[in-house]
Amino acid sequence: MIVKRALISVSDKTGLREFARGLVELGVEIISTGGTAKALREAGLPVTYISDVTGFPEILDGRVKTLHPRVHAGILARREDAHLSQLKEHGIAPIDLVAVNLYPFRETVARAGVTLEEAIENIDIGGPAMIRAAAKNYRHVLVVVSPQDYDAVLEALRSRRVDEAFRLRLAREAFSHVCAYDAAIAGYLRKVSGESDDDLFPATMILTGELVQKLRYGENPHQKAAFYKTPGVAGACVGNAVQLTGKELSYNNILDLNAAFELVREFIEPTVVIIKHNNPCGAASADDLAEAYRRAYAGDPVSAFGGIVACNRPVDEATAKEMVKIFLEAIIAPDYTAEALRILGQKKDLRCLKAGPLAGQTNDPLEVRKVNGGFLLQEADREMVIPEKVQVVTEKQPTDEQLAELAFAMAIVKHVKSNAIVVTKDRQLIGVGAGQMNRVGSARIALAQAGERARGAVLASDAFFPFRDTVDEAARAGIAAIVQPGGSLRDEESIAACNEYGIPMIFTGMRHFKH
Repeated sequence: MIVKRALISVSDKTGLREFARGLVELGVEIISTGGTAKALREAGLPVTYISDVTGFPEILDGRVKTLHPRVHAGILARREDAHLSQLKEHGIAPIDLVAVNLYPFRETVARAGVTLEEAIENIDIGGPAMIRAAAKNYRHVLVVVSPQDYDAVLEALRSRRVDEAFRLRLAREAFSHVCAYDAAIAGYLRKVSGESDDDLFPATMILTGELVQKLRYGENPHQKAAFYKTPGVAGACVGNAVQLTGKELSYNNILDLNAAFELVREFIEPTVVIIKHNNPCGAASADDLAEAYRRAYAGDPVSAFGGIVACNRPVDEATAKEMVKIFLEAIIAPDYTAEALRILGQKKDLRCLKAGPLAGQTNDPLEVRKVNGGFLLQEADREMVIPEKVQVVTEKQPTDEQLAELAFAMAIVKHVKSNAIVVTKDRQLIGVGAGQMNRVGSARIALAQAGERARGAVLASDAFFPFRDTVDEAARAGIAAIVQPGGSLRDEESIAACNEYGIPMIFTGMRHFKH
């Protein structure tokens, strides 16, 4: 195909001048609007204003400028006699290339204090219409929505290799661009309209993502995979983290980094979490990060080898020196000191990710789980046990120290695969039972791992005890206090067992299943 006339109207002006200059060198006439036309003229490039093409001025504060038959007929016309004769009859010239990207709606609504009126004014109308028109007519029109495609388009035009597959790829990207834009608008309006279930879970839900990287493979080498970022999510999280050192992340790395970071952010004191296969194998809080790491590692040194580490404080030199003593896959933290990064960087394969300051949760409220033929959507489990609302159900009362330890344990068990039991002591994870088909099985695993350290420790469960057997196992191991949600028909059996052993037990009234 030969491109004689191009319409360029872009919000993101990255690479604009170079692209337009390349088109001009190929003899292409450029039509443009507003700020884009001004930028091109300032670059010394010839450009025709859209109003000179339409014979109609931009009106309504720029809301109407490209919504005109002389624009859309020029884009939509098939290059065949019937359509071309109609264009000639009405004095309309074809438009062979459309380079458009849209008003910065997502950037606008991400700003603090943005009003609904400001958001509405940043909803592009003419841009999506032109993109859709060009993409529909991709056999005759090139549509370009990303500056990343400018070089490829120029090269294809210069070499005259603008084949069907190339045009179809650009059209596919164009429709995806508009779809993601519309989804961002719908998501924002859903958020500002209220908090009902109808707003969270509308009749049609569109999920969009921006490609971060194609991965070497998925969970296993025979599976293809890629990592996408959810647009518009603000705050410290895996999706916004920047990799500073190390080799390429894997699919499993990303899953484990997310699990580690979401757990470590539960704590206020300096805390380190070590994750293996999406479950914590080490976790500890201390007065400084280096000590927290040493204690997290000591909780299960065997499993920590090859683990994923998350910190809720910037990694300093002392912590980095401890970390490089064993093989670790990856570390995620708010930041790193220069010396810490130098030390960690000596491990060439160690991936270090900077997530940014931890200031509350991100603005990403939903979790998505794919099933064959559909997906499940739920609110993220961001609730935590409120100490003032727990219920002591046993004759023996827990001490203040035990209550603090039970809160630490409950924060961890929330992030362990169900059925989940954890044992902690002195703000250190010393036993984990995860993903077993019955709760007492998880308890036995956690208590066996804790061994003699279980004496005087506390035990937390993610859900209620269906029988007293878990209490019996805990008592034999020397557990000093227990926390669980409560709510079983057999609660009284567990309570009676705790009373027999003199173990205080509290009910939280909040289950934390993690399937």
